[in-house]
Amino acid sequence: MYSAKKTIPATVTFVDIAGLVAGASKGEGLGNKFLANIRECDAIVHVVRAFANDDILHVNTTVDPKRDIEVINTELILADLQSIERQIPKLEREAKSDPTARAQIEEMKKLQVELESGKLASEVEGVNKEIVQSLQLLSSKPVIYMFNVDEFTLGDATKKQELADLVSPALSVFICAKLEEELRGLTDTDAQELLGAYDVSESGLSQLARVAYTTLGLQSYLTAGQQEVRAWTIHQGYTAPQAAGVIHTDFEKGFIAAAIYDFDDLIAAGSEAAAKAAGKLRTEGRDYVMRPGDVVEFRFNVSK
Repeated sequence: MYSAKKTIPATVTFVDIAGLVAGASKGEGLGNKFLANIRECDAIVHVVRAFANDDILHVNTTVDPKRDIEVINTELILADLQSIERQIPKLEREAKSDPTARAQIEEMKKLQVELESGKLASEVEGVNKEIVQSLQLLSSKPVIYMFNVDEFTLGDATKKQELADLVSPALSVFICAKLEEELRGLTDTDAQELLGAYDVSESGLSQLARVAYTTLGLQSYLTAGQQEVRAWTIHQGYTAPQAAGVIHTDFEKGFIAAAIYDFDDLIAAGSEAAAKAAGKLRTEGRDYVMRPGDVVEFRFNVSK
């Protein structure tokens, strides 16, 4: 439609961290290094083996998704308890001259009790959220569970529901590594035909990107022209000026209005001119909350 010189998609960066083992919080394997890597992430994608194959060994010899999930959660909780145990003595010293530190200590001790009972920090209620955030606890991070299944389970709704129930209300994604390998290099048409043969509508990678956006509270909008068509990532709930600021701070400071087409309307019309003639162009102001699929041109003016 635009014959743009460049097309720039929205991106989500995934960092591959080798699997944790029991005892990682005490330094087993490369536990401390891996736990530090997790601390830097916005969310965790926990890949869980849910297929049987005698040619691919499991570290615990048997395949048990529930056990494997519990092992990882336990290591995250133990690492968080260590963080709290290191922090409390520091606050106790500060409390001698700063009475507000005492309240923080009480909140941390409440959190400590909950973690010791086996709860993830993300599941704990009744504790000051700012305290939890300040500790950067591993088990407070949102988690996406990616079950690696065989081709038979991929089309078995009952079995997939059983796996999803293990981690609910966290979101789940189901992939078959064998299928993902076969999809590589195929055209879109051939890929859809292959996916249809497995009774699924999208690849595991597409599922993961979509669920990651949902989990992180993100969405995209588009800008389009002859130079480039680009997707910009924003937080859900951003207003038009905030979305404009992602491109450049001047766009937010001098925001006047946003000229917006809905993506589906634009595609159906075939061009901006046709969409405008059909009454599909909207002009939105400062309070407009951006929607997924917005194709936008921002109008702004920055006084010198």
